[in-house]
Amino acid sequence: MSEKKSLSTSIAALVNRLNLQPHPEGGYYREIYRSALQLPQAVLPNFNGNRAASTAIYYLLDGEAYSSFHKIKSDEAWHFYAGTTVLEVYELKVNGELLVHQLSNDPDQGDFFAVVEAGSWFAARLKNRGKEDYALVGCTVAPGFDFEDFELAAKDLIEEYPQYEALIRELL
Repeated sequence: MSEKKSLSTSIAALVNRLNLQPHPEGGYYREIYRSALQLPQAVLPNFNGNRAASTAIYYLLDGEAYSSFHKIKSDEAWHFYAGTTVLEVYELKVNGELLVHQLSNDPDQGDFFAVVEAGSWFAARLKNRGKEDYALVGCTVAPGFDFEDFELAAKDLIEEYPQYEALIRELL
């Protein structure tokens, strides 16, 4: 059975309506914007090549799905669009601090917007993880996203942040 068929009917309809595809870190996504403006590698010392000025995706997590710990070389802005529960974005900053961004369409439960800083390890999951639960967000990256700048975490992340071992193991 395909992943889409295992989703609840309403979530599967949203995945189909938005033409989302499985994302390597978990969940579903589709790029919806890539700036035509190209930033030359000469002004991007931490990058191997030119990058679009900005990119944006739709990103959906449902039920037990989660976004595994990963990092990118750019800032990533998260925008909450729709959902049945709070989306928790865990950011492990370079200085060892853990930030938990709570995104929601209910201002009493979280924010509509959060930014993960370039170089931070981060992961996300739903606060409630029932079969019908989901969160649809947008992620805007500047300089624009390129899979060359994407690094999926391995178990050695625990050595870097031993105080968060349980969380890291859950979201690897």
